[in-house]
Amino acid sequence: MNKAITVPLEVSFDPSKHLAHTHPSKVYAMKELGYSDTRGVSPIGVSEPFPLFSTEAIMRMREEVLSDKVFAKHKYSSDLAQCQLRGYAADCAPFVYDAWKSPETLAIISKIAGVDLVPAMDFEIGHVNVSVNSEEEKNKALTAAMEKARRQSDEGVAGCAWEDDDPIVDWHTDSYPFVCVTMLSDCQDMVGGETALRKADGEIVKVRGPQMGSAVILQGRYIEHKALRALGTTERISMVTSFRPRASAIKDDTVLTTVRPISDLGELYHQFAEYRFEILEDRLREATRFMRDQKRANRAFNTKALKSFIRDQIDFLEHMDKEVVEDDKVIKGVIDDSHLVSEDLKLQRSRKRAFVAVD
Repeated sequence: MNKAITVPLEVSFDPSKHLAHTHPSKVYAMKELGYSDTRGVSPIGVSEPFPLFSTEAIMRMREEVLSDKVFAKHKYSSDLAQCQLRGYAADCAPFVYDAWKSPETLAIISKIAGVDLVPAMDFEIGHVNVSVNSEEEKNKALTAAMEKARRQSDEGVAGCAWEDDDPIVDWHTDSYPFVCVTMLSDCQDMVGGETALRKADGEIVKVRGPQMGSAVILQGRYIEHKALRALGTTERISMVTSFRPRASAIKDDTVLTTVRPISDLGELYHQFAEYRFEILEDRLREATRFMRDQKRANRAFNTKALKSFIRDQIDFLEHMDKEVVEDDKVIKGVIDDSHLVSEDLKLQRSRKRAFVAVD
């Protein structure tokens, strides 16, 4: 993994220089995947990879992300991934922070997603997954995969040149409505690395992995997906920024399932409560304005509508209460199985935990 500094430290994010955006060649609607337009927060499901950031921007991001300060203060490990960097942007990475807060970046993301989006919270800006292999490990894995493909071909087994039986993460849904996955590594020689999506009828669709500086946008809270393993490279560093709708009137069913055990709970809960309370504040203010205007116009009071609004806000708060789990009940690094779809994987993980406990 190369930590060499290639961009001067004083470089700040400049959208005119650091955005290299080209619209994706294809954007899949939720209906194309067999889902209703109302299943999520947008009629758009997923994009093909598209160029987003310039090479200079990626090098600056790598410099910040791979700094000793970030690894010392913001590195997390879980039973799903050995190295994740989270919650560092506001503290240690001004370029990364400004890149994802930029109105120009948000306009690009929102246009592709089909809904006006903002980062879910500052803590989720620039989440990084780091996977590093030695040259020997890379070659060994690639050789094994190619041998398997040759053997299947000899046996007349249909399929792609290499099918992944060992995904990085099995079928699951995300915590946040939308994610933008940006590649920070050179993937020119990479084999695999796609994102597999499950359509409503069970059919599997694969979206190719992004190249360095490119990104994929996915409505991951509402579409079952899994990350397929990548071979042929010594490193794979991807940046995942999560998004939610800007408008307070749009539903927000964010969950914290996959992020609680790999977060500073105090910071995560503070930011979660802060933006949710702001949504509630906006809704109450708008409801008050509407009632006042109706009264001034001598309209009859709508008791049924008021009770429905109150019920919706109670549900909103009850959802929050469910997601804010007491600190002593959260096991650091252990992701529970509620985000998984595969019953087989749930059973495997349960057996693994039992074995570790006995050992």
